[in-house]
Amino acid sequence: MTTGAVPPYLGPMDNILTRDAGLDRLGRFVPRMGRAYAGQRNTDRGLDAEPTTSALSPYLRRRLLTEEEVIAASIHAHGPGAVERFVQEVVWRSYFKGYLETRPGIWNDYRARVAEGHARLERESGLRRTYEKAVSGQTGIDGFDDWARNLVETGWLHNHARMWFASIWIFTLRLPWALGAEFFLAHLLDGDPASNTLSWRWVGGLHTRGKHYVARAENIRRYTDGRYDPQGLDEAPEALDEREPAPAAKLPSADALPRGDIALLIHLDDLLPESLPLDGACVVRVGGLVAHADGAVDRVRQADESAMADALNRASVYFGCKALPVAPGWAGEYQVVAPWAPVGPSAEALPPCLRIRRPWDERVWPHSTRGFFKVRAMIPDLLAASGMIVD
Repeated sequence: MTTGAVPPYLGPMDNILTRDAGLDRLGRFVPRMGRAYAGQRNTDRGLDAEPTTSALSPYLRRRLLTEEEVIAASIHAHGPGAVERFVQEVVWRSYFKGYLETRPGIWNDYRARVAEGHARLERESGLRRTYEKAVSGQTGIDGFDDWARNLVETGWLHNHARMWFASIWIFTLRLPWALGAEFFLAHLLDGDPASNTLSWRWVGGLHTRGKHYVARAENIRRYTDGRYDPQGLDEAPEALDEREPAPAAKLPSADALPRGDIALLIHLDDLLPESLPLDGACVVRVGGLVAHADGAVDRVRQADESAMADALNRASVYFGCKALPVAPGWAGEYQVVAPWAPVGPSAEALPPCLRIRRPWDERVWPHSTRGFFKVRAMIPDLLAASGMIVD
């Protein structure tokens, strides 16, 4: 297959991510959000073809688009029954954030395992050679090598290819899962700390204990339209067995929004400040905080910076005040308020401030402490509470 091509649905070579680009992508995908999505979403046709998935995740990850407006667009176009699968996939993202928010020990464990994995690469030459072949796309495994190169060259992989890749990484190549998750987070334009970490754990059998995802050659042949036919995969592995991180803790409470003048601090997890619940407060200054993922490559950093610049431009117009990257003394004497930064780089970089949460997160996150099925069952109520008509 051809590598090096930039997917037209992800933007130009300069990796510009803006709300307008996200709205354009949303508008073009709306006609396929219904039964076409449900029936075709598992098929990966390659980078030269229009994706069967929405490719909205780079915008949702940074909240250039919100979950609510994307779901509302799908229901308006097709009705709730026809978009059930699409809606579930969007809600999965919120579920993962809520799950990690109540189990921050999983994030800490992941980072510790990354460090441990790199230490092993230093000590174990065989493991190091396998790792280097994997990340450079030189394992000889059909499909896997293209996916590795495509990820590095474009910052994108189809969701099903991500699952196959992670399974082969863990069970066939016997590489530490955390190093694979780190590889993804550094290169993906939609790299999300919660979705990425928990998806890798899910493939390995750690999220739902003992239930792992196994990449099978027949499945890969079928859902790549026969482009790939990998040989030698381990199709009967045991799930990973690691110590359980700390149990779920109570979701931390958001802060009360003060009245009067405030300085609004925005970050990469929420770049739609004009839709934040700020009633009673008057934004007089806006600061932008960019905290990249560890090891993020230039393509991802450029996407982060362009998304932040777009958000600051919109904020300046909407609030009628200065909106600039955070610098010493940027907030002056005003109380600093920020949208909630979920577990990850933004939360770690956030200075002391008041943190508010969107109603969507307040509705989903408290129910995200165990499996997804509890959240899935409450989707009709969730959509009704968000003002969407559900038959």
